Amino acid sequence: MCDSASNDDAGGSTPRLWYVALLLVAMLATGGVAQAKKRPQGFGLSGLAVSVDAGLLIPSDKQAFFYDGRDERLNTIRRLLGSQTYGEQIWNALQNSSTPLVGVGSYSQITIAEYPTMDFRLTYQIGLGLRYDYDGGWGWFLRFDYSRVRATGQFLINRTASPASMTNQGSYVVCDMVGQENRIYIDLGLDKRFLLGNGFEFEIGGGLNVNNTKVQKQYMVIAGQSFSILNVWDGDVVQAGAGSYEYQNQGRLGIGFFGSVALCYAIANMGSVDVGYTLYRTQTRYIDISGDEATALQHVVFLRMSLNNFSFFGS
Repeated sequence: MCDSASNDDAGGSTPRLWYVALLLVAMLATGGVAQAKKRPQGFGLSGLAVSVDAGLLIPSDKQAFFYDGRDERLNTIRRLLGSQTYGEQIWNALQNSSTPLVGVGSYSQITIAEYPTMDFRLTYQIGLGLRYDYDGGWGWFLRFDYSRVRATGQFLINRTASPASMTNQGSYVVCDMVGQENRIYIDLGLDKRFLLGNGFEFEIGGGLNVNNTKVQKQYMVIAGQSFSILNVWDGDVVQAGAGSYEYQNQGRLGIGFFGSVALCYAIANMGSVDVGYTLYRTQTRYIDISGDEATALQHVVFLRMSLNNFSFFGS
């Protein structure tokens, strides 16, 4: 379970991040009103603009071991296998499956042959942004992006009472493990655009990334039945009749840096459409995972549309 000190630290950081974001938005909005009609020659964007983006996030698998269900993790396979509450359900599900256990008389005799190797799946990323562009192609931007990320893997349960007798695929039961989390990325950065001609521009940028990970689900699928292994119990073993406790998020705030490139097409007096790539070197943090262990490369390929002509809001 989460310790109160860690929760306080994470909770205290979030309001400060929002204060910084709101201050930046106010500064951008003030500058945008002052220079809304000033457009540098040749560039598609100037002054204040809003953007929407959609893309593909390729997460690093470095931290996916958080979901492998080993005994040293927060969410463990053995917590359920060793409990009367769920152990009998799992044993019955296995006995009623097409690959029943042999010589395993109760849930307490179920053994794990191999733990899963977890991998994060390719997923989507969507977001909104604000930016302010100056003469000469320089600009500041603030972006908020959201992704739902899944980790998947498989583990093996011995079909027989003696693990040493496992010699072929028929000697074990293949079970699925799934983890699901939400990630929010906040990017604050500076970029520079270069004119290419015929309405095209090349953009290069970089900056600071702050992100938040929230673990939503973790469950295993045994003999076609799903069992949540999120730690909502006060103790290592789930006892018969034991009540559930309030689930505490197992994710944390992370920080890092990013760089990006994009090919942009300027739409006269409207904005631009951009196709690009962002490389993050940033943290994906959970309880007990921080620092270098939490830091890895993440990749995003995106399509972004920016608009800085707001005349349709007026008369």
